[in-house]
Amino acid sequence: MTATGTGTGPGPAAGTGIRLTAPAPGWSIEADVVVVGSGVAGLTAALRCAAAGRRTVVVTKARLDDGSTRWAQGGIAAALGDGDTPEQHLADTLVAGAGLCDETAVRTLVTEGPDAVHRLIGTGARFDTAPGSDEIALTREGGHHRRRIAHAGGDATGAEISRALVEAARAAGLRTIENALVLDLLTDAEGRTAGVTLHVMGEGQHDGVGAVHAPAVVLATGGMGQVFSATTNPEVSTGDGVALALRAGAEISDLEFVQFHPTVLYLGPEAEGQQPLISEAVRGEGAHLVDADGTRFMVGRHELAELAPRDIVAKAIMRQAHEQGVEHMYLDGRHFGAQMWETRFPTILAACRSHGIDPVTEPIPVAPAAHYASGGVRTDLRGRTTVPGLYACGEVACTGVHGANRLASNSLLEGLVFAERIAADIAGPHALQAADIAAPHASEAAAGDTPGAPAHDAAEHTAPPAPSVPRTTLPLLAPETRTAVQRIMTAGAGVLRSAESLARAAAELDRLHREATAAPGPAGRHEPSGATATGSTAADRKAPEPGVEAWEATNLLCVARVLVAAARRREETRGCHWREDHPDRDDASWRRHFRITLEADRALTIRTTATAEFPPTVTP
Repeated sequence: MTATGTGTGPGPAAGTGIRLTAPAPGWSIEADVVVVGSGVAGLTAALRCAAAGRRTVVVTKARLDDGSTRWAQGGIAAALGDGDTPEQHLADTLVAGAGLCDETAVRTLVTEGPDAVHRLIGTGARFDTAPGSDEIALTREGGHHRRRIAHAGGDATGAEISRALVEAARAAGLRTIENALVLDLLTDAEGRTAGVTLHVMGEGQHDGVGAVHAPAVVLATGGMGQVFSATTNPEVSTGDGVALALRAGAEISDLEFVQFHPTVLYLGPEAEGQQPLISEAVRGEGAHLVDADGTRFMVGRHELAELAPRDIVAKAIMRQAHEQGVEHMYLDGRHFGAQMWETRFPTILAACRSHGIDPVTEPIPVAPAAHYASGGVRTDLRGRTTVPGLYACGEVACTGVHGANRLASNSLLEGLVFAERIAADIAGPHALQAADIAAPHASEAAAGDTPGAPAHDAAEHTAPPAPSVPRTTLPLLAPETRTAVQRIMTAGAGVLRSAESLARAAAELDRLHREATAAPGPAGRHEPSGATATGSTAADRKAPEPGVEAWEATNLLCVARVLVAAARRREETRGCHWREDHPDRDDASWRRHFRITLEADRALTIRTTATAEFPPTVTP
């Protein structure tokens, strides 16, 4: 169910009162800031906050060096080369964003980007250099009119950036909690951020459900690619940050603009989960898209041919495959020769060969797959969301930089630039510190916690798990429902969308939500029974036990419902949102954004901006 409206001011941020079903925290620690995520955005924010004297805790879902950043192959875009300028980078970004970029945000990105990259180098990142020179080697990718992509290890840029930042974090002694799934935002009685609850997976210094109390929370949780069956995203990319923000009352924008990377290694129609990416840099170095007969089909479709923006290339591949009655096209880089493949693209070469394909001697079968969320938790230029004290950066955020379609290799730069801006805001003269915050609201603090205690280094409080306090809890989905969500989304809200496919997806997602609600509650409560998707009835089933798999499935359903609601509302084709029943871009009606919030009754409210400009997230 959704409600609609328009508005120009910040939306309500009082919180929904909705929380994941979970045990009460059994332990807690205190900090000035907690950063959730350990990719380029999260670690940059954490390092800058710590350098400014803020007691910083990093919470990461896997290991510290296992963030989404390490999967980035192509590189980081910035106007670093001779003859290139921020203005040219700005122009390419605005074209790719298809009329929905926030120009001020883009200008911030491209003007601050070069210095931010040099600071990253100062942190220890080593980029490839031109032969016989100390100059950074630059390549091109789709949508760029100049060579401005800095890369490392040939096609292992993300891994190198991650290595440098992780080493810096360890050298700085940053406190980290690894293998921890963030659950919900804690707030005080006035609705201000007061920390997070989290679940540590496995035994260690902390285990089970606990809390980190802090007046500032930075979401840097990465993407939500696992909402689709086939994606380039790792298994941990389940939209946890967006789902947490929704439950906390934050606004979400542009979630309908999911970028499907055009060249993902095609492993068959039944392939599911994380798929090998064939970096855009392969096309940047001269590989051609061809059909089974070896005919190039991008020539004449766009002035940049294979280097057109990603949405254009993905659509062209889908159209060509549909016209020929096949499932995929090919990327031909045989003319590179073995040496270039081995030195410039060693990671891609190894991935292809592990699946029985040798790019040196044969074209690579490719098809689009879910890759990047251009939208997310709405922020301003300082990374502030509509919830006081809650920040977001990286893929989880919607800064306005990407508009309807992200320009290749702008993502690492966005994470870097806006993480630095967040840290500057948190370290500012008016920022709160741990000793300044009130205790979390009574409905959110476990008995025995002492969140308002004076701050000191490594402040910890251990408490026996407290009895559950009455609150509005979100029914959990059974872990196996994850696959059902993915298949519904792939069929109804994938590359090609229509009113019919989206209506079907919405109905099936609502059915999953009703089934979860109808299951017996924690106290054995039964709702009216009825046949479920698996053929059982509500009376036959028990509510899923709280745990990582159930929480992830529940988060996926939450973000899937928002994505589908936005995609149904946007009756046009723009950027990476492709409506078969509305094939044209319609600036008069739809050059604007949706501002989506979750209400206490679990309904979605969709507000529409009057123009392509976002209103402030914070009331002056």
